Amino acid sequence: MNRSFSLLFYVKSSKINADGTAPIYLRVTVDGQRIEISSKRQANPSKWNTSAQKLNGTGEYVRSVNEYLKTLEHQVYDVHRQMIEKKLPLTAANLKNLLLGKEETSPDKMLIPIFEQHNREVKALIGKEFAKGTFDRYETSLKHTKDFLLWKYKVADIGIAGIDHEFIMSYDFYLRTERNCNNNSTVKYLKNFKKIILICIANGWLDKDPFVKYKPKVKQVKRDFLNMDELAAMAAKKLVSSRTAQVRDIFLFCCYTGLAYADVKKLKRAEIVVGVDGGKWIATSRKKTDTASNIPLLPQAIDLMNIYKEHPQCANDGLLLPVLSNQKMNSYLKEIADACGITKELTFHIARHTFATTVTLANGVSIESVSKMLGHTNIKTTQHYAKILDMKVSEDMANLTHKLRAI
Repeated sequence: MNRSFSLLFYVKSSKINADGTAPIYLRVTVDGQRIEISSKRQANPSKWNTSAQKLNGTGEYVRSVNEYLKTLEHQVYDVHRQMIEKKLPLTAANLKNLLLGKEETSPDKMLIPIFEQHNREVKALIGKEFAKGTFDRYETSLKHTKDFLLWKYKVADIGIAGIDHEFIMSYDFYLRTERNCNNNSTVKYLKNFKKIILICIANGWLDKDPFVKYKPKVKQVKRDFLNMDELAAMAAKKLVSSRTAQVRDIFLFCCYTGLAYADVKKLKRAEIVVGVDGGKWIATSRKKTDTASNIPLLPQAIDLMNIYKEHPQCANDGLLLPVLSNQKMNSYLKEIADACGITKELTFHIARHTFATTVTLANGVSIESVSKMLGHTNIKTTQHYAKILDMKVSEDMANLTHKLRAI
């Protein structure tokens, strides 16, 4: 990829010394990005030839300054050539670092090996500190990073010293355009990449955080959920296929418990315990965050789980419900939605949204209790559900209107 490159010597008249001279600076511009380097030489502004970029006149001092500037110019072009030959990221900042003799990035401080090592460590901790889905996301992020390097720099790897703000913004642009990622996916991939950068900073391999001025925001996504009529229609529907009915029952169980797919799939019979109120509770931990999730079982959930207490898969593996793969569950849910006259695009995660909205918040359960049952680590996550309950807002305001009229 061709990149614009130019250099210019000039006298910085804003820094006039007591003797009437001013410092001579070198300005290097790469693709519109400028850096300035002091030549450590002085000149009288009146004797500076702007077009020739040298001092006018004769004499030993004039000759030595002009020769020095010419030597410095050759050094800049030589560094520029080396960067191209070594396939180093050609940025103004990198050129300045090399020109000033700062340590060049060594082979073991290249980006991709650091990223790969991180992913190997995440993989080794699957089931302990990370879920497999987390590892898969980092692997996808690594692939996007490799593809971006080829697209932007035509290289398979890059020295970490070359990762600057321009690199981050170009990566963001690449994900949104070439990969056609939406805003939230782009932000999440850059968040994964930022973890690698933080590793480099923590080890002293990178001096500055290139993400400092990168301030993207995750946009709130509309969260679909079932209303009470749709829940009732699904529960009452007579389904011909036993497998379809099984998927429907497990989906409804999660509508009444708030469990995500990964959590209901691993849920053991032993995790159904007697709670503080003497009733049946789920006592488990979220696979995604490893946070405790203690949920009192509603009568509907108890009835649904009892259907499968003799199921072979549950009896053999100690599982509470016979959960299929996520792909199969979502495939069957589309059939179920059609059969029940539900026009929403049904996915398994809608069950969790339904619990948070229709089943709990809309019925007066406090947001703190809902957040605890969902296993959220931050109540702000739960507040997203509360924001979409316009019906609940309408009901609350109607009650307030009634009270005010009675005064």
